[in-house]
Amino acid sequence: MSALERLVSVEPADIERRSFEIIGRELGDRVLDPENEPVIKRCIHTAADFDYADNLAFSPHATAIGAAALGRGASIVTDTSMAASGVNKRVLGRFGGEVLNFIADPQVAAEARERGLTRSAVSMEFAARLSRPFVFAIGNAPTALVSLYELIEAGRMVRPHLIVGVPVGFVNVVESKELIMELDVPYIVARGRKGGSNVAAAICNALLYIASGGERQ
Repeated sequence: MSALERLVSVEPADIERRSFEIIGRELGDRVLDPENEPVIKRCIHTAADFDYADNLAFSPHATAIGAAALGRGASIVTDTSMAASGVNKRVLGRFGGEVLNFIADPQVAAEARERGLTRSAVSMEFAARLSRPFVFAIGNAPTALVSLYELIEAGRMVRPHLIVGVPVGFVNVVESKELIMELDVPYIVARGRKGGSNVAAAICNALLYIASGGERQ
């Protein structure tokens, strides 16, 4: 049978539902923590990677804490424009929050050049100056996680409601995630090398889904 003959007819509105049905079947008898299940399945759905059933680490009640914070109007700070573009801004805005990303700010670029730092690291410092309730969603730059660690340890920023630490790559990625798990701050971290801006956005959208009471977004 050709690939064309194997295609199934699916209404656009049913594609996501069918995808999650497939995920459930392929997980088989695997039992996920009910609190974290929406986050885990959303990551699997986004990346088509079942490793997220094992490599996502959650501090106690991090999912509930993050969803509640967004439901009360906390904003999301990302380290990339890609992660920012993937967050459901309509739902976030309904709660009074917004997505903030400083990577393209000329001041961030200038300061990063002057100090020999990445723009992602300096972006976290810019966010810290705002003293607002934040969820941080880091999907690309381990330097952003290291910056957050240093800012929090030095008492230079308001304690975040949640840090989503899922940068992808090979240099300082594992170590930066481990630093976040040492903090007294709620976290959702993808242990190991896997992650990405799409995964960071997926986790935020899962939290927004929970904050919305499970309503279709």
